[in-house]
Amino acid sequence: MASPSPSQSAPSPALIFVFALACGVTVANLYYAQPLIGAIGESLNLSVEASALVVTTLQLGYVAGLVFLVPLGDLIENRKLILLVLGSLVASCLAASVSPNAAVFIACCLLVGLGTTATQMLVPLAAHLSPEKKRGQIVGTVMSGLLVGILIARPFSTLVAGVVGWRGMFVISAAAGAAVIAMLAAMLPRHTPKAGLNYRTLLSSLWPLLRDTKVLQRRAFYQACMFGAFSLYWTSIPLVLQQPPFSFGHVALSLFMLSGVAGAFVAPAAGWLADHGYSGPATAGAFAATALCFVLAYFGTYSIALLVLAGIVLDAGVQSHVVIGQRAIYSLAPQIRSRLNAIYLSLFFLGGALGSALSGLAFARGGLALICVIGLCFPAAAAIVFATEFLRRK
Repeated sequence: MASPSPSQSAPSPALIFVFALACGVTVANLYYAQPLIGAIGESLNLSVEASALVVTTLQLGYVAGLVFLVPLGDLIENRKLILLVLGSLVASCLAASVSPNAAVFIACCLLVGLGTTATQMLVPLAAHLSPEKKRGQIVGTVMSGLLVGILIARPFSTLVAGVVGWRGMFVISAAAGAAVIAMLAAMLPRHTPKAGLNYRTLLSSLWPLLRDTKVLQRRAFYQACMFGAFSLYWTSIPLVLQQPPFSFGHVALSLFMLSGVAGAFVAPAAGWLADHGYSGPATAGAFAATALCFVLAYFGTYSIALLVLAGIVLDAGVQSHVVIGQRAIYSLAPQIRSRLNAIYLSLFFLGGALGSALSGLAFARGGLALICVIGLCFPAAAAIVFATEFLRRK
């Protein structure tokens, strides 16, 4: 099936909403367990150190899915592929909810991470169905749903698990996944990629694509820096808020984390700017917003309002750039779109892992001040490399 022509009509608002909702509900599975590892560890007789394997295994499963499953979008009919992967996600959540011991549960977490990559099969499909002149705006709207899912997942699971326990949270997640499958089965159009590849060839093409595609290299690096800043802030700020002078409990912390959702709704505007040739200024603005977050947070030691504003500004900056980056790589050859997306997501997810890894160390060694100093380094690195684009043009 050929790429849509510029004159082709855009997907209906209902279908765009379905894409956004499905992405949000699906990606949330990566984050439900993060605030629950204490309860999970106690239930399954895991030490505090071993409990961290829950989050690590989810992330490893996700990265593995990005590398080995998402490129299949360039090989297999997309609707069938997405529904099959989502079905495996629902089954994995149900298995996790009845896990009798830690080993089984951690294995289920690996499968949950793999299944969550259905999100990154939906985004390229949304791009494919969109005409060129509206692609950035539509992808931005879909990505808004994804980021809202990320931001809501942790406070939602904290509140729900307080009522039905962590096992109940996985049952609810499975039910939500089943509802998404039914919705997509009814509304998702078919898309069959061009033939001519086998799976081995598909995987072996990933490195040459990264090596030879300068746009992909740059945009992946920029977003790795942005997502590193995002993960650093949202992993460390709960630790800050649970200490004096804030001393937040679970409910207050959940409400704070929900506040960042407001920043997610800037994505369609960022997509519109990219569609109209303003990717450069929008990229610079995204870097500036991310840097501003840590400036605000630095002065927010005793001000919850500044910390809330910092989170909103950060989410706006990070979400803006991920849309601009995807708009840039989706403008390349449509027959390799799923592979480009897999590489892009894999690399910037590694940046997020670095940010998360630094968060605990920064909090323990220097508190909020050191968190902000390290956080500023991420957008600064992206801005320096971004500046070389203009030097190269001159």
